[in-house]
Amino acid sequence: MNVEFNQDQKLMQQSAREFAEKFVKPVAKKLDDTQEFPVELIQRAAELGFMGVAIPEEYGGAGMDSLSYTIMMEEIARYCGSTSVILSVNNSLVCGPLLKYGTEEQKQKWLTPLAKGEKLGCYGLTEPNAGSDCAGTKTNAVDKGDHWLLNGAKIFITNGSHADTALVFANTDPGKGNKGISCFIVDMKSPGFSVKPMHGKMGIRASGLSELVFEDVKVPKENLLGELHKGFKIAMTTLDGGRIGIAAQAIGLARGAFEEALQYSKERVQFGQAISNFQAIQFMLSDMGMKIDAARLLTQKAAWMKDMGQNYNQQASAAKLYASEIATWVTNRAIQIHGGYGYTNEYNVERYFRDARVCEIYEGTSEIQRLVVAANLLGR
Repeated sequence: MNVEFNQDQKLMQQSAREFAEKFVKPVAKKLDDTQEFPVELIQRAAELGFMGVAIPEEYGGAGMDSLSYTIMMEEIARYCGSTSVILSVNNSLVCGPLLKYGTEEQKQKWLTPLAKGEKLGCYGLTEPNAGSDCAGTKTNAVDKGDHWLLNGAKIFITNGSHADTALVFANTDPGKGNKGISCFIVDMKSPGFSVKPMHGKMGIRASGLSELVFEDVKVPKENLLGELHKGFKIAMTTLDGGRIGIAAQAIGLARGAFEEALQYSKERVQFGQAISNFQAIQFMLSDMGMKIDAARLLTQKAAWMKDMGQNYNQQASAAKLYASEIATWVTNRAIQIHGGYGYTNEYNVERYFRDARVCEIYEGTSEIQRLVVAANLLGR
């Protein structure tokens, strides 16, 4: 693996950094305060090719690699967790499986407008009683001959409030557990489909989190994604790619908090000198910087392995696990360096801490990641 970025990757970094500094940074706090979905930011991101970074140009994407995607995610998460996860879901959880499992007709009809950013996607897997145990899905789809009839509910769905297209996992053979789940492409304007916004989150407050409810929603037969009863496999392989994106998001959040703490330590004077002169602060800063670098290398390795066509299941989980946990640790230290001010919303570090915490939960908790890593180490 070459840790030196190629020219295309450097251009992605420059483009994403300029976008983040010019457009994301000025509104990040307001988005957190108001919990408003950043429609204009997402439109601008689409114009720059950030909605389908690793999708081939023939399907409306930027035609870049997974490493370029992690670069984009880190730069944007550096200022706003909400904006970065909106992009992550559309890239990893929606465009990714459509590219891998979709028919040519599905790619032309559904993938292309999503990769271009003309439409927005969401990923309907989690249910009120099926979180880590997604094999316990209760949403069901019944074969009605010329269509499927979908009933049930999904919860904690990022982008749900503004999405046009949903990938929905439903039971098509009840009683068979994960061997009876299938995946469907659902038009969110379908009759019987309703969206209930969810508020009151600790962080990532502008991501359009919603509950999706299906009441006798008709889904055309041609909207089955992949093979019948193979939805669990689609869900799991999709989450592998998604975890790389969340790892990059966690790194961006940690980096943003670290940079704020570093600058503050140079400006804050106590006992007649900048607190950066004190060894206690220096030790915290050095540990923060090293952990961020280590997490980035783990994440880049997972992205590289994906691009090389290798099995990256273990590396994706390891990257997501380590990056998310160091993000919580780093943002916590950033608050400590700010002292009492860090505990107020006068400074950004409290927002970084709140945003980072969910990285240990969504797209597989830290406990699930440890199970995945262990299963690979034990050859299971």
